[in-house]
Amino acid sequence: MTRAYYERLSTRDRPFLLFETPNCHMHLGGTAIFDVGPLLTPEGGIDVERIRARIASRLHLIPRYRQRLAYVPVEQYPVWVDDEHFNLTYHVRHTALPRPGNERQLKALAARIMSQQLDRTRPLWEVWIVEGLEGHRFAMITKTHHAIADGISAVDLLAVLMSLDPDETIEEAPAWTPRPAPEPRQLLRDVWVDRARAPLALASLGRRLVQAPGRVRATVAEGIAAAWGLIGAGFPLPADTPLNRPIGPHRRLDWLTLDLDEVKAVKNRLGGSVNDVALATVTGAVRRFLLGRRVDLAALDYRVVIPVSLRTVDERGEASNRVSAWLTSLPVDEADASHRYAKVRAATAHLRESRQERGADVLGQVAEMVGAAFLTFGVRLASRLAPYHLIVTNVPGPPGPLYLLGARLLAGYPLVPLFENQGLGVALFSYDGKLCWGLNADWDLVPDLHDLVVAVYASFAELRQAAERRQERRSA
Repeated sequence: MTRAYYERLSTRDRPFLLFETPNCHMHLGGTAIFDVGPLLTPEGGIDVERIRARIASRLHLIPRYRQRLAYVPVEQYPVWVDDEHFNLTYHVRHTALPRPGNERQLKALAARIMSQQLDRTRPLWEVWIVEGLEGHRFAMITKTHHAIADGISAVDLLAVLMSLDPDETIEEAPAWTPRPAPEPRQLLRDVWVDRARAPLALASLGRRLVQAPGRVRATVAEGIAAAWGLIGAGFPLPADTPLNRPIGPHRRLDWLTLDLDEVKAVKNRLGGSVNDVALATVTGAVRRFLLGRRVDLAALDYRVVIPVSLRTVDERGEASNRVSAWLTSLPVDEADASHRYAKVRAATAHLRESRQERGADVLGQVAEMVGAAFLTFGVRLASRLAPYHLIVTNVPGPPGPLYLLGARLLAGYPLVPLFENQGLGVALFSYDGKLCWGLNADWDLVPDLHDLVVAVYASFAELRQAAERRQERRSA
């Protein structure tokens, strides 16, 4: 007889269920655009059944995609259990644009899909195959709840479905039988046992720390200092902007692509990293955008959250959250592009030196030891305080092309979810010589989202010109 199975959500995964409200949808994902290739049917559509078969053949590598949420009685703590009613057709959906569909129509469709919350009674993901896109292309819109995966993990899981060559082979899907979910009384009993053990574990940890070598205690002290630094970076609370008001459930999406070689050329001439170039470009674009809204930037402490992956090489491909964050200010008041870049580069260098990303990890470990109530309180407090204006995430992808059953991936535009009082999110994905930008915005707060796309191009042009001037001075 198969034993009942369940797995508790970690303190890194559960916050994204707590952050979610009817207006704040905690799924990430994006829009991938493919050349139609061999997936074209004789009728001119897309062979979605072959795509479903491909996904079915790989699901054993991502078991979380066949699990749903269940809850411990009384305290309602979430756990993962196998979905006994799993239906792949529900999760892999097929739709079309009116031919010949353009990217503006695709953006509108993707925005409508992203405006709908995932059904918590089913596995928390969806894939939409969209045919009818002009230029012999089709799109794949993906939604995965943040409780399952962070940005790096989502890219790894996308790579599971694709290959580095145009191979059209579909392996036979391994047999799968859902394991029975536990009875409510078993879940409740296990929670009580864990709770009874918690004080003993905490006392044991204290004894080990006292007896630990000095270098171990120093490492713990550094982690505590990082946590305190992360908390302190959020105070005083940031000033209001037109983009930081209560949001609704509806979204606007837009995207753009920069040449990755040009981005690297700026980095090579000005120093720093590709991420520094991206953040400086965001800084200049936000500056232009807010000035267009007549915002006084002179005294604006514009704060940004930058997710930082803690995932090791051994953890690549796992469906989970192994992400922390930096919290810093962007110099949106600086008019000179080269000076903006220098300030951004100095800020990121300080963050790397201070190891601020360890702070959120330490707070998560504290929540694990103290209990669910502390975690819930912390998440609710963070949501209400909202100590930042913007999230900017940059996920590295493969340097060469990927294929889905022979159809080449042309570009992928990622999406980062919006939190309370955050009307705009920026996500970047480097792939095959491109730096793809995905902009997610509240429908009502940012009706002029395309103006930000124009501002990104203009901001990067300023940086490129500053880099060229630097190169000319060196050559003179």
